Amino acid sequence: MIALGNRLTAIEDVVHRLLIRHSIAALRWSVGLVFLGFGLLKYFPGVSSAEGLATTTTDVLFLGLISPEAAIAVVATMECFIGVCLLIGSGALMRVAIWVLAAQLVGILSPLLIEPGRLFSGPHGAPTLEGQYVLKDLILVAAGMVIAAGTFRGGRLVRDEPQVHGAPEEVTA
Repeated sequence: MIALGNRLTAIEDVVHRLLIRHSIAALRWSVGLVFLGFGLLKYFPGVSSAEGLATTTTDVLFLGLISPEAAIAVVATMECFIGVCLLIGSGALMRVAIWVLAAQLVGILSPLLIEPGRLFSGPHGAPTLEGQYVLKDLILVAAGMVIAAGTFRGGRLVRDEPQVHGAPEEVTA
């Protein structure tokens, strides 16, 4: 039984090392593709399901000073910029992308405060399609935090070495 435990731990160690080495990059690429894809959709009127919510939100955030067309173009450009920067993943450009992402996340989540009735007017207060869209963005917030932690000041995942099954525990006095 100890031999099987040791083999499973060895397999887990290999997988864990691969995760540490590649998971932040995979997260960065996937979030980059999501931002680039959703940003591109916003350049085509009527294609993005978030267009109406985005125009309402930007109208409130910019106090009606920007036309809906200009606001959508700004949002689309920000999202595409973030997406391309995350896909490229180079030093200074990544830092700029993270700051633009932070600003974008304020806009992404502000409908929760600005339009809660619109987001949760489904049966029994369930989220509408737009509400689900915004709730999904909570994952983007968390992913952005992880990417930022791995981008600023050389942040990275580190590995604690696991105890081998059946090995005596280290005792300290």
